[in-house]
Amino acid sequence: MEETIYSIKINGEEKKYLKGTPYQEIAAEYQPQYEDVIVLVLFNNRLRELRRRVKGEGELVFVTVRDKAGRKAYRRSVTFLMQRAVHNLAKDDGKQVTVKVAHSISQGYYCKLNGDTPNPEYLSRLKAEMMRMAEENIPIQKKSISTDDAVELFRNSGMHDKERLFSYRRSSKVNIYSIGHYTDYFYGYMAPSTGYLKYFELEPYEDGFVVMFPDKNTRVPAEFTPSHKLFHVLRESAEWGETMQIGTIGALNDAVAQGRIRDVILVAEALMERKIGTLAEQIASQPDKKFVMIAGPSSSGKTTFSHRLSIQMMAQGLKPHPIALDDYYVNRVDTPKDENGNYNFECLEALDIELFNHDMSALLKGERVELPTYNFRTGKREYKGIVKQLGKNDILVLEGIHGLNGKLSYSLPESSKLKIYISALTQLSIDEHNNLPTTDGRMIRRMVRDARNRNISAKETIAMWDSVRRGEEQYIFPFQDEADVMFNSALIYELAVLKQYAEPLLFQIDKNCPEYTEAKRLLKFLDYFLPVPSEDIEKNSILREFIGGSCFNV
Repeated sequence: MEETIYSIKINGEEKKYLKGTPYQEIAAEYQPQYEDVIVLVLFNNRLRELRRRVKGEGELVFVTVRDKAGRKAYRRSVTFLMQRAVHNLAKDDGKQVTVKVAHSISQGYYCKLNGDTPNPEYLSRLKAEMMRMAEENIPIQKKSISTDDAVELFRNSGMHDKERLFSYRRSSKVNIYSIGHYTDYFYGYMAPSTGYLKYFELEPYEDGFVVMFPDKNTRVPAEFTPSHKLFHVLRESAEWGETMQIGTIGALNDAVAQGRIRDVILVAEALMERKIGTLAEQIASQPDKKFVMIAGPSSSGKTTFSHRLSIQMMAQGLKPHPIALDDYYVNRVDTPKDENGNYNFECLEALDIELFNHDMSALLKGERVELPTYNFRTGKREYKGIVKQLGKNDILVLEGIHGLNGKLSYSLPESSKLKIYISALTQLSIDEHNNLPTTDGRMIRRMVRDARNRNISAKETIAMWDSVRRGEEQYIFPFQDEADVMFNSALIYELAVLKQYAEPLLFQIDKNCPEYTEAKRLLKFLDYFLPVPSEDIEKNSILREFIGGSCFNV
């Protein structure tokens, strides 16, 4: 019988491979040409694991651990390796010990042990066991089983978060992974074997530990540099979710199915309003604070937050005046350019720092100042008679990405500033071993708002997201610990509401577009949620900034 041979295009070259050739074999052939380890492939614009085999003709692109999809697969696989190692040690010690992957921190995942304390001696053993299995190069097997069988499997394994998650699954099949006899479910693709997973570190932190992954140098674990303030905000949010008995998507779906979601919405909004009110009280108790400076990454709800904070400050007898730092942009022709020759509107130098400091210093002295307005259509600064003068109870609320950078407000006394970092740090996890990336929530928020307000398609939002993230990593995240206050704008129910707005936008993305892989991933992610209608959401909710219907001009 004649063997079938397919023509595969790789790096612009046509190659011939037998039907059934594993992608892992082809990747090994090309690995010497790549500095970073190949962990996945794109075949005809479809992401594929290396265990898959050639079944037809097309174009093959290698995905390394430096690429976004490859980096996620590597982290996911190391996490699975860590879980198996915890299981092995528990068996050796005769203990009932499990591990929970809580949330991202630094370049790693913060984890907690249930049933033991991760002291240095334990972590040393855990790392040694992980390295032993990595050297052994154990295959990471994948198997598709029925959803009903998956529910029973995880019930019998004591993984009740997964049992609950899959009880709402529409799909009839579930993909599960195994390292030897240890089986689990993961949201996304995996490396083909443990031999790929040699670069990680375990760091003790608080009452748990952090699994650290490589960053730019993909063969060296990143240095552990935690943000203690951010960690405690994350922990506070997670504890509140557990108090509400909604720590996972499955638990949220329970609330929807049982008709409790309206109460969840009301409590979540009430909690946020209480936090904003407490913050306003804090500001009012410090009369020397004249500048409330708000910064945070894209789609954190900064605009609605500043409005709600202003209202609460008014209730405290203050007179807040919102100022957008964007109004201090230099004229477009004077805007610095990036390495590609495009205007860099996100760098600090895109703002007229001298004019900003002149105006703010004059206001602090009690002088009358006419403030500029930036015309985004013409790219020029304009003056329209907006005059401010600070009295005893007046306070300026400044919102912009550089609000926490001391270089922006270098001439203002630190005692006159209160800095607030705001971000949407979701309290939910998919289950006990799959955390929910906060960046996914923000991207979905932005996608919905872009389509509604800016006539920007989901395809365009996805295409620009990596650039947005680079700007955040350069201009926002390094200054987050400068904040006096960190505020979490995520609402525990929001993704179930955003689902109905985002899914039609994602389905519009053509399968041949480069953005389709990410769209498919997000659609799979949103499929976990039961939908929640928006009728019961208050008009002043931060979520209204994205889905529409806000009482504020956002």
